[in-house]
Amino acid sequence: MACACSTGSSATITSRRDPRLGMTQVDFYHLTRDPVERAIPAIAARIVKDGGRLLVVGAERSRLQAVSNALWDAGAESYLAHDFDDQLLPEVQPILLSEGIAASNGARFVALADGVWREEALGFDRAFYFFDEATIEGARAAWVALNKTDGLTVRFWKQDGGRWRQGP
Repeated sequence: MACACSTGSSATITSRRDPRLGMTQVDFYHLTRDPVERAIPAIAARIVKDGGRLLVVGAERSRLQAVSNALWDAGAESYLAHDFDDQLLPEVQPILLSEGIAASNGARFVALADGVWREEALGFDRAFYFFDEATIEGARAAWVALNKTDGLTVRFWKQDGGRWRQGP
């Protein structure tokens, strides 16, 4: 777990989440094989199947467009309804793609698709934080800081062949 558990830098994380609302879970996903657009559809499908809503956040429209394309290409039986937050009626979308972290669709789940931790993710029930080698230093700093935050469950996942395996 050396890739996400230690760092010389630190990040300031302060939880604004009301502890009476339940525990926030943050799942770190280290992308070593597949790009984020290959990972998000499987998570999105589970969330939507269970009646939930997802906000997918990325600073670059091109990355969000790649996720959108992957959601379209999930197949006829598994198409995942989604749209961008700047389109008509974003509040009706089960999966909303956004450059910001405001969930106008009422999402309680957030996927950070660009390797950048955003403290606002702590306001969701569960955050999926995807990072790769280019963004690993920020992930390390977030890992250290979040593990010191009361009321959080923090887990690490890594790619093992074609599957995700929970790390130590």
